[in-house]
Amino acid sequence: MELCESVQRGLQQLADPSVFITSCYRELLEVSYRSLLSSQADPGVLDQAELKQVEQIVLKQSHTAAITFILEAVKLNADKSTISSCLEELTFSAERIDIFYEAHQKHKKELERLLASIGRCPPHINDVSWRLQYHVKNNQVDKVNEPFYCIALNTENEGSPEDINFTCTVEQLQDLVGKLKDAAKCVEKASQM
Repeated sequence: MELCESVQRGLQQLADPSVFITSCYRELLEVSYRSLLSSQADPGVLDQAELKQVEQIVLKQSHTAAITFILEAVKLNADKSTISSCLEELTFSAERIDIFYEAHQKHKKELERLLASIGRCPPHINDVSWRLQYHVKNNQVDKVNEPFYCIALNTENEGSPEDINFTCTVEQLQDLVGKLKDAAKCVEKASQM
């Protein structure tokens, strides 16, 4: 599984027993699955008594990383060995990997149904706009000095307009452009058959 650096950092914090004791770790996993499966966004999802002992920034970073990892695992239909090897690389203990895998198996079918209900017909892109921005400092007031792109896709899905906005680094944008070129070649090749 390919995970960006911020997700890896969040998962490494989650793996650290000095940051998340076992009961806190279990609770964060349950909260992560609940927030994915909940039909309504709960702003107090991280306000559990068990999670009060963790610094809020670390808690939010780890929660986001856990959700990202969970969705990637479901999307790729990852088996136990794939999940285990990925978590081992991020310094998870065998006990924590087993706890994660148990929670994953418990909620996997529901998440698969939820992701399948989103739909298979992607929206039609009508227009794209972008702008270049620059990260000067991060939330710890360290100099970052990295450019990033804000991309806005004007799309239409079943007659209703929708805007999709996201940000990406230079490397992520190059990867996206490469994948779009590959997709265009595949479509062109398929249309010639």
